[in-house]
Amino acid sequence: MRIVFFGTPALAVPSLREIARHHTVTAVVSQPDRQKGRSRKPVPPPVKAWAVDHNIEVHQPTKLNDGAFEAWLRAQRPDACTLAAYGRILQQPILDVPQFGFLNMHPSLLPKYRGPSPIQSALINGETKTGITIIRLSFEMDAGDILSQIVEPISPDDDGMTLADRLAERGGEMIAEGLNTLASGNADFRAQDHSATTYCNMLTKEDGRIDWSQSATSIHNQVRGTLPWPGAYTTLDGDTLRVFRSQLSPSAHTNDPGTVVSTDDGQIHVTTGDGCLAITNLQAPGKKAMDADAFLRGRKLDIGTCFGVTN
Repeated sequence: MRIVFFGTPALAVPSLREIARHHTVTAVVSQPDRQKGRSRKPVPPPVKAWAVDHNIEVHQPTKLNDGAFEAWLRAQRPDACTLAAYGRILQQPILDVPQFGFLNMHPSLLPKYRGPSPIQSALINGETKTGITIIRLSFEMDAGDILSQIVEPISPDDDGMTLADRLAERGGEMIAEGLNTLASGNADFRAQDHSATTYCNMLTKEDGRIDWSQSATSIHNQVRGTLPWPGAYTTLDGDTLRVFRSQLSPSAHTNDPGTVVSTDDGQIHVTTGDGCLAITNLQAPGKKAMDADAFLRGRKLDIGTCFGVTN
């Protein structure tokens, strides 16, 4: 089949790779390069970088609905289009271009967690399982009919990076299989149970701010779910500290939330609204991320020191 692939971040690369193994990818559509770092030099998104390395044409439109992009897409003569984390809404005239429509790889068990942050939201909310759903793309966000779906357990040690890597690989295999099913004429779509729909929002920097009055479990899940961005963070003596790793602590306490109660084992045990949290890896301003014991060797924390509390 002739395929035009839509995708932008690293999450989408395995889908592009697997599709390219089995079908003819005539072009890739990705978001424009973004300025990064202190130099503000434009950096290509991972999907573009992969496509360029494999001699696949890349198109990075800034406008999608002025007619020009639709004309370009029609000129590609795609049998089907595929989408994985492209990050922009496609209007119905574009969805109508390919004969077999669009297939979308969504990393959740739809209709749960429709929206832009399904992996992070599953972790933040303490889910023990998630999954991959392959749907026919429709104009309503993540509401299309389901072609296939699998369940993926969430390990207690998973974070936003490990879970995304695993789901990306499984999603790549599934969307390639979905195209094979379309090509064979054996695709069997089923409607989602729209009454069971839940939504997730785009994360903001504020979603990383630790509120120590929350439970230790909630904060631990926040640390896991906001890695790598926006990252969980708190304040200490006017400095912002990023918290990359944590674990639940058995320490008992009666102190106010945000209070350091122990550092004896090379971890920073902090009180919360319910239980204690042990910070095991963190980053101070101008420093690299480090384990808590290395941080403590360079910066003494007295028992009773308080981290910032969000009111």
